[in-house]
This record gives sequence, structure tokens and C-alpha cells, in this order.
Amino acid sequence: MQLSLSVRISEGFLSKEEAIHSFDEVARIAKSAGYDAVCMRASQVGVQSSSAQVNGAVQVLKAEELGVSMLTGDFDVVYNNQRGPDCLRNITPYLKLAQHLGAPLVRVALKKESDIPWAQRAADEAGAYGIKLVHQCHTLSLFETIDSIQQTLEQIDRPNFGLIYEPANLELCGQDYGPQTVRRLAPWIFNVYLQNQVLSPNGKIKLDTQCRGPVSFDLIQVHASGGIDYARVFEGLRQVSYNGTVTVHQSAPEGESAETSARLTAEFLRAELARFS
Repeated sequence: MQLSLSVRISEGFLSKEEAIHSFDEVARIAKSAGYDAVCMRASQVGVQSSSAQVNGAVQVLKAEELGVSMLTGDFDVVYNNQRGPDCLRNITPYLKLAQHLGAPLVRVALKKESDIPWAQRAADEAGAYGIKLVHQCHTLSLFETIDSIQQTLEQIDRPNFGLIYEPANLELCGQDYGPQTVRRLAPWIFNVYLQNQVLSPNGKIKLDTQCRGPVSFDLIQVHASGGIDYARVFEGLRQVSYNGTVTVHQSAPEGESAETSARLTAEFLRAELARFS
């Protein structure tokens, strides 16, 4: 499997537009920690970026010999707000940017049933570029529950439209994220996002869900114990012979430098991958 580091490591959890590291720094951190690729987001490069910024990022990627595993091209998709699905109505700029960056996946957003025909049209256009569209398991979307995820993907019914499997959001929504669920959704899993949390009624962060109301939790590092049971996740991925990208989707760490967080997480994930290879 390919290990990818999201540029989210330079973003705050709730403020996702202002990066605390330049892309040169993020790329250096990823390379030195042994990642194969970065997951690009609009805080570094998006459809709002100038040609000079995009070309500069491409040069950094070449210098560090890093790929781009996926593109999230605007802030509305990142925030999963009501404007998130607008990208489906004009997907061309996202596809052209992904093509320039060499990203095989573009993350999109769906909020309601009426977004599905637009997702189909966008996927058809993406197919001409050889690019796949993906939607993260995410609160306040059509991708909250296992049933809704499967139903939505079956309705979209495009071979290049799939899922970013993300256990933390599934846990927030009271869903199983272990081997049984991985097997059920395996045909659509194009990417895996990993972030870590501990559910707590007194958690510092509270997010709304459609299926169970507000949920409180605390963020912890991916390599920390006591949160997501990654053994169940990787056992599920092993059972379906998943061989795609595993992306560290963690926001800027508290009490630990980005360099240390990236290195310790990479070491942890390599050990986990070796256990289930």
C-alpha cells in the first residue's frame, strides 16, 4: 500500500484555510518521514490558486519525488458545507488541476438526493481524464451511515465514483468500521483516510450528525492508543486485498511538532501494515 500524508497536518481542525507550513515544508516533512505521496488540499493548492502557485507545487513534488494521492480542490468540500456539492456542477477546473498535479482522485461532496445526477455527470466527465471521484465517509452528508453510503454509490452507478473509507467519521455516526463493513463497501473503496479520536461526553470538540445528533470527542494522534481500533480496520483491508493508498488525515498536532507526528505515525502504520500483509 502507498502511504500518503495529508497537507491537513498544517491546518487547524476547525480552521482549514490558513496553513501554518508552506508547501515546501510539508513536502519535506512527508519525504523525510518516508511517505510516498501527499494528499493535496486547498489550503496549499486548489482551484483558487494561481498558475504560478500550481507550477511551484509541481516543482516541489518533483524535487522531493512525491506523488499526489488525491486532490480536494476547494474549501467548501473541505468544510462539507451546503456549497460543497457545487463542484459537481462545474468539475472541469478540478479535473484540470488534478491532471496537472498527477492526482488520480478528486474528492467531492453530496448533501442531498438531488446531487446524485450531478455526481453522475461529473463522473462521466472525469472518466475522460482518467480520473476517479471519491466521497469521504462524512457526517451531515449522504455518506453518514453504511446503508446510505451503499445506496448512494449504487444510485450513482459509475465505475470511477467511489469511497474514501474513514473509520473515525463512521464511529461518530455510530457505525461499525471493522472487517464486516470493509467487506460490504470494498467494491467502492478507492482511498483510506485515517484520523484518531476518543469519544467523550465532555470532549473538546462537538460535531453534529444527521443520524444521532451532536457527538463530542477529543482528537488524539493516529499513533496514540485508546481511540480507533486500527487492527480491525487493517484486518478488513487485508481480507479484501486492498492495495491502494492509506492517507494520514490528521490536523495540526497539539503538543507535538508536525515532523514528529508525521514520523511516528508513519512508523506506526508501517508496523500495522506489516502485521496484516
